Amino acid sequence: MSYISGARSVPDSQVRIASTKMDGIGHKKAIQVRSRLGISGNIKMNELTKSQIDQMEQMSCQDHVVHWELKRGERADIERFISLSRYRGIRHQDGSPLRGQRTHTNARTCRKQANSEMKVKEGER
Repeated sequence: MSYISGARSVPDSQVRIASTKMDGIGHKKAIQVRSRLGISGNIKMNELTKSQIDQMEQMSCQDHVVHWELKRGERADIERFISLSRYRGIRHQDGSPLRGQRTHTNARTCRKQANSEMKVKEGER
């Protein structure tokens, strides 16, 4: 089993499917990377050589924001919203849905997490 940009690739899956498992790489970007390297999309991951896998990783990291850089950017955006006390930042802090979803009857997992955090805070007092 090999790792490409932090994403685990299944050896029996096709290259066109396995390359989209990387964070930040979608269908179109995966096609671009494969066509530049001259790799067919129907080849299995275990049929690729080590040099082809390395080239794929270098090409995807070179042209696109992937894996840890993408996650770091997302976390920085959330922290910025929180520091500015924006609506989305407050909702992130509370663990509530961000984009106007109904919370009275839905969002049970968010409410469970918020309630468990409140109980932990009360227990600390």
